[in-house]
Amino acid sequence: MRGGKTGAGRFERLAFPIGSSLTARILAVNLIPLMVMAGSLFFLDSYRRQLLDERFKLARIEAQITAEALAGATRERQEALLIQIGKEQRMRLRMYDPQGKLVADSFVLAEPSFRFDDPVAEPFFEDLARWTDEAVNFAVRAPSPPRFAEPPEKEGARGWPELVRARDQGLTQIELRRAPDRTPVITAAAPVGLAGATLLTTRNSTDITEAVRVARTSLMTIIAVALAVSIVLSLYLASTIIEPLRRLVRAAVRVRLGREREVEVPRMQERTDEIGLLARAVSDTTAALRQKIDAVESFAADVAHEIKNPLASLRSAVESLGRVADPDLRSQLTEIAAHDVRRIDRLVSEISEASRIDAELSRATFEAIDLAELFENIVQAREDRGENRDCRIVLSREGRSLLVLGVPIRLERVAENLIDNAVSFSPPGGRIEVAILRDDDRVIARVCDEGPGIPEEQREKVFLRFHSVRPDAESFGNHSGLGLAIARTIAEAHDGMLVVCARSDGGPGACLLLDLPAA
Repeated sequence: MRGGKTGAGRFERLAFPIGSSLTARILAVNLIPLMVMAGSLFFLDSYRRQLLDERFKLARIEAQITAEALAGATRERQEALLIQIGKEQRMRLRMYDPQGKLVADSFVLAEPSFRFDDPVAEPFFEDLARWTDEAVNFAVRAPSPPRFAEPPEKEGARGWPELVRARDQGLTQIELRRAPDRTPVITAAAPVGLAGATLLTTRNSTDITEAVRVARTSLMTIIAVALAVSIVLSLYLASTIIEPLRRLVRAAVRVRLGREREVEVPRMQERTDEIGLLARAVSDTTAALRQKIDAVESFAADVAHEIKNPLASLRSAVESLGRVADPDLRSQLTEIAAHDVRRIDRLVSEISEASRIDAELSRATFEAIDLAELFENIVQAREDRGENRDCRIVLSREGRSLLVLGVPIRLERVAENLIDNAVSFSPPGGRIEVAILRDDDRVIARVCDEGPGIPEEQREKVFLRFHSVRPDAESFGNHSGLGLAIARTIAEAHDGMLVVCARSDGGPGACLLLDLPAA
């Protein structure tokens, strides 16, 4: 009782931890590609740099073209150009004289074409977008440009480093700063003519930030959708794989613990995939195991019953010997005891052989055997030993190739049992026909006698263990009732069969038919 409770407790505590669950592994495998795809968010920084590089080139060209247009123009024309270009290009254009003093500003001459957004007044979603920008920039270690700030008016051109460099080098200079809302501000300084005047253009390139955010939002949306679909599909896949496996595990554990013999291992007939094949294989294996257990239990009971009879007879004879003084009766009791001993010895030998046939054949190496030649050797050996009585055995073969694959010593046992059975039931001087023939990819051995025959309803019972119906003339106990049972076991282990059938010519007697696959 204690052991049973322990086993039941083990079953009740049976669990499937997440750490070892296939569900977690399926999710992990399906999420790894999405994680790799999510990493592509960081590569948007290279996209942003490409946009900035293109905008730097555009700012340089715009500053140079505008400077060339301003050079040599009248003051009125210069102011008109500053206003026109500023409105069309959404830029702020400032012109400084050779002394670095501001002489014209498009934002003063006309309405400003753009204004910096105040991050405090923007909605939460804009704040979230900026936090995301900062997180990505921090992750990819992108350099942060300096903040954009207007220098004091009294400094003039000296407040802009790019203007100083443009005047000193005579080349267009580009500078990148960030607005209060962290959008890029691109300034370009270019010399105007040869008199030393300079032009400063300022553009708030919010479209670059918007383009990067749109690309990132689209990618994140795709990743989110793919993630949701992947999780749903992973859970569906897990439910179609893992739950059936868990059902099989629970059923197998209950079978192992010996609980309820009626435990039914699910066969999952509706599934045609590998899980269904596994379920049916486990179910068939369980059924075969139960049949083996039942066969072993039945065999053990039959063995006990069969040995008990000669033991009881032997004990009675031995006990009677001490009380019997008549020499003839004592001799008779001694003969009975010796007969019972031989019977027990024969039973033990047959039982030992029957119990180890399956194990031996599972490990044996099959070889090609000429079945007709094997029967010929058995018939001749019996004839030499005088075991065929006065029966006449006629052996015939049909077909050129009568080879089968098998274990010679075991197939010899089958042939011996079939011929011995025919001799036992044949009348004095009877004829026994042994025919070996080829039928397509099968080799058939047919052993027919002229005995009383076997009724159709009894033809399967003769293969039961310890089922023995012997002729009246044969002394009791000379056969164990295991011969044909052993022969059928050997035949089935060779992918063949052994059956009883009526004679083809309609005459008296029975035919035992051994059917084996041809080599």
